[in-house]
Amino acid sequence: MARTQGSHSDITGPRIREAALRLFAQHGYAAVSMRQIAKEVGVQAGALYNYTPDKQSLLFSLMSSHMEELQAAWDAVPRAAGAMERLRAFTGFHIRFHLERPDAVFIAYMELRNLTEENFTVIESLRRDYENGVEGILKEGVEQGMFAIPDTKIATLAVIAMLNGVNTWYRSEGRLSLDEVERVYWGMVQKAVSA
Repeated sequence: MARTQGSHSDITGPRIREAALRLFAQHGYAAVSMRQIAKEVGVQAGALYNYTPDKQSLLFSLMSSHMEELQAAWDAVPRAAGAMERLRAFTGFHIRFHLERPDAVFIAYMELRNLTEENFTVIESLRRDYENGVEGILKEGVEQGMFAIPDTKIATLAVIAMLNGVNTWYRSEGRLSLDEVERVYWGMVQKAVSA
């Protein structure tokens, strides 16, 4: 099929990803068709296949990009001295990074079930890499006698789950500023791990 007049690959590709991200987050991956994505972008359905082989590849691309961007952004945060300060930096980083990407976060956690086994394995590996970095901070804190954690893996998952929760309720026009929310969450994380 011919491209819609005026479409350009450097514009259309990102628009397809943005539309798919928004539609998957709003309606769920299973409920969204390639035809709906095409309509949202303003191209013919067949044109989507110039940018992605299929809907599964599009979902996988969105999820892997999110996880890779998350890891790269965390890697770019200057490394603080000591486990306590690194955990504090992680707390603020994780909250702020995720609040800026609510649709990507929703899809990254809620659409795992819709990945093929092969794609699921890749995404799980990317998630484990991120989690391992956090667990490394907790293990260091335990070794230094700063943290009292019986199981660092469970603590890692609990901390990440707690921080992810901010996305479900935080609103910039709410009673607390983001700085205040970050301080409250840091206090909870610190109490949960401190010796």
